[in-house]
Amino acid sequence: MSDKNMKSPALPRGFSASAKLYLKPLGVMPANVAPPEALPLAGGPLVFNALEVAVRVDGRTHRATASIANIQDWAAAENRDADVAHLLKQITSARTNIAGLDFSQPRVMGILNVTPDSFHDGGLDADAASAIARGRALHEAGAHIVDVGGESTRPGAAPVPENEELARVLPVVEGLTDAAVISIDSRRAGVLSRCLEQGAGLANDVHALTGDGCLEAVAQANAPVILMHGPADPTVMQRDTDYTDVSLETWDWLAGRIKACEDAGISAKHILVDPGIGFSKTAEQSARVLGDIALYHSLGCAVVLGASRKSFIAGVSAGEASEDRLAGSITAVNYALSQGVQVLRVHDVAQTVQAIAVWRSLHC
Repeated sequence: MSDKNMKSPALPRGFSASAKLYLKPLGVMPANVAPPEALPLAGGPLVFNALEVAVRVDGRTHRATASIANIQDWAAAENRDADVAHLLKQITSARTNIAGLDFSQPRVMGILNVTPDSFHDGGLDADAASAIARGRALHEAGAHIVDVGGESTRPGAAPVPENEELARVLPVVEGLTDAAVISIDSRRAGVLSRCLEQGAGLANDVHALTGDGCLEAVAQANAPVILMHGPADPTVMQRDTDYTDVSLETWDWLAGRIKACEDAGISAKHILVDPGIGFSKTAEQSARVLGDIALYHSLGCAVVLGASRKSFIAGVSAGEASEDRLAGSITAVNYALSQGVQVLRVHDVAQTVQAIAVWRSLHC
């Protein structure tokens, strides 16, 4: 489709200087079939040739789509060209290698829950020996990262004492650091610190380092971190689902957490973002965020998707139990791949690796 044919008459005009702008890449496609006006998507194998612009002002959101060139012309006419240029730079810039991994191709993060009560696999690997064996199997199946967690954060889950969480995860981290890149999935500073000291390559926090001492712990360790949108405690989070625009408000919250990390001495180059499918969101809201996943490239960080086996799949389907959500999980993976998501956090590593291989054979 040519640049001129992408022109949209619906671009908002004359909005106030306080209005906030957001850009989502559209027309995402493989670079080898792209028209000359297309731009790279986060330095990966895909490009895009159009944009959705969202303008939020006075509690209302105005959306329109247009070609990149037409958005740039519109922004110049509205005296917002600097804002659009900044967002485009965030979208197009190649992501920095993290924990020895580059993001020119999708990466798989295998989930390893050392818990008795996780929603899908609780109790399967509750002792260190079986968890270590399981972690090695995930790596051998193709996981680039093994995500070790010792506290369930499913909706309604009760908190675990810090010493108990640490006792669950520390031996597993120590037993796996020679086999794979390890992320430690915790919202506690003490657990993050100890596991990073013992060789975990990055932190993964469902509360985006809002807990006491968490920012300082990650900054002191000079470690990369995944910031997830999870603003409420698991015991009450599914009652905290009141949004005017769930995708944009998730973006705003994550942008605020990136700023907090930078203020604490954590480089934005060491940050990945996860929009938190299923956390403080209804099934429909989670589906909306997934549909808008490309929006989060404009935060300038690698994007993580954790949709595996989650209840939103049942919520938009037929109420299936977690063991019957593989098809929905792979569908979410395929969509994320088509939108340039860099990290896929999954239970089913072998199946996801196979899906990526087929996708790459078709698109890259």
